[in-house]
Amino acid sequence: MNPHAKLISLLSLILGTTLTISSNHWVMAWTGLEINTLAILPLISQPHHPRAIEATIKYFLVQASASALILFSSLTNAWVTGQWDITQLTTPISSILLTAAIAMKLGLAPFHFWFPEVLQGSSLFTAMLLSTVMKFPPIVLLLMTAPSLNPTAMTAMAITSTALGGWMGLNQTQIRKILAFSSISHLGWMALIITFNPKLMLLAFYLYILVTLTVFLTLNTTKTTNLPTMMTSWAKIPMLNATLMLTLLSLAGLPPLTGFLPKWLIIQELTKQEMSTAALTIAMLSLLGLFFYLRLAYYSTITLPPNSVNHMKHWHTNKPTKSLISTLASLSIMLLPLSPLILTAI
Repeated sequence: MNPHAKLISLLSLILGTTLTISSNHWVMAWTGLEINTLAILPLISQPHHPRAIEATIKYFLVQASASALILFSSLTNAWVTGQWDITQLTTPISSILLTAAIAMKLGLAPFHFWFPEVLQGSSLFTAMLLSTVMKFPPIVLLLMTAPSLNPTAMTAMAITSTALGGWMGLNQTQIRKILAFSSISHLGWMALIITFNPKLMLLAFYLYILVTLTVFLTLNTTKTTNLPTMMTSWAKIPMLNATLMLTLLSLAGLPPLTGFLPKWLIIQELTKQEMSTAALTIAMLSLLGLFFYLRLAYYSTITLPPNSVNHMKHWHTNKPTKSLISTLASLSIMLLPLSPLILTAI
């Protein structure tokens, strides 16, 4: 891809994200979402492969439908209330339409069908953008309209997302699809808590972005895309591969790693809200996701030669590890001791 075109696409992503999260008017927020969609399309289609073109078309159709729903929702609300303020979403039909549109943009169940296919057709760098940066504007819109959302609908979508994300990721061998279902499962945790404690949802989202960025950057460094090649990735950068195992366990939410913190706080908050059944259900469903996280960790470090993989072994080369990956990996693993400070902040 032409460097100038890539630079324009990345700058447009920053512009669209900034426009959406800083606007208070529905039309400006919609404009930012459209700029984001148009900016990411060249990056998805960059490999010039039929799979990438298919992913681009799927992404465009889904995002265009979701943007049309957002515009229709805001127009309906403005027709009834006479204002375009994002925080004044008081019409019930507008709230339902907006919930469906944001769920479609994020990949929440039952609108999750496009996300694994689009991630599988993209490069690791583009998949990282789709899993992190592109989710930020819809999450902010959901945060700003949290008081108007239906708690029952959000709880049903959250539990469905966690169940489908864990169940459908069990038999996958492509790492991008596994991380896509992981994202769907994590979004279920965020959707469950948003109507009760929006700040806690934002904290869970930030920590999800931190750990997911670390995983994608590590996989991009070792050029690992599926489970068979993950068996031999230890020979490239052994220390980085060991760190990847801990980061995957953090993404699974195992103590005493960073990923345990949002799940711990969400379960605690649900218990305070007298939703122990929902907390128990989503905690049990997260065990489905734990299986494929452990399988990824097993393939990355515990499966060492001699083994029977039909892939060429890589010579060990002393590649320098980037300081960004080292910093993100450290934060992804060791932030749990800061939980008292974070609790006072929220």
